Amino acid sequence: MALKEVMSISGYSGLFKFVSQGRNGIIVESLTDGKRTHVSASSKVSALSDISIFTHEGEEPLRKVLDSIKQLENGAPSISHKVSNDELKKYFQKLLPNFDEERVYISDIKKVITWYNQLQNIGMLDFSEEEEKVEEPVAKEDNDDKQATPKAEVKKADAKKTGGAKKTSAAPAITKAAPKSKPAGGPSKKGSASQRKS
Repeated sequence: MALKEVMSISGYSGLFKFVSQGRNGIIVESLTDGKRTHVSASSKVSALSDISIFTHEGEEPLRKVLDSIKQLENGAPSISHKVSNDELKKYFQKLLPNFDEERVYISDIKKVITWYNQLQNIGMLDFSEEEEKVEEPVAKEDNDDKQATPKAEVKKADAKKTGGAKKTSAAPAITKAAPKSKPAGGPSKKGSASQRKS
């Protein structure tokens, strides 16, 4: 399973994979407990491959940040997302020294750490296939949903809805992102790792 098939859904904890198109939405399966859920077409769904983290120079794909954690921990689990805020910041600085602290909130860092540990738990740490050609910065998700999206803003390649309603390969027909907006927060509250869940 590639990152483009793993989804973060605003209002839902954990990560999911697309199962099938449902009535007025999609059916997804939790990567944590395997339970299937119907997600309405109005929900903000972001593929992890579409999320990036705000840096002072621009944006860093979530894929690369996750790979940095993997290298730092030699494939083992990372620190807990429940440690102190200071510890989280220091840890994240090791991964991405130039991350934009004003746009990447603690809630975003917690989400990235949580996502890594969930992927590590199911043995999904090979991100090499996620190398994608990015011609220009993708639309980012609104910073309204701080609990669902790390400051990484969701890169939406298509329409402009919640980040450029980009139909992800997992659920092309209903994936909604935020209207294309200029990077302002991090990853964001930039971004899915763009939704901001704490």
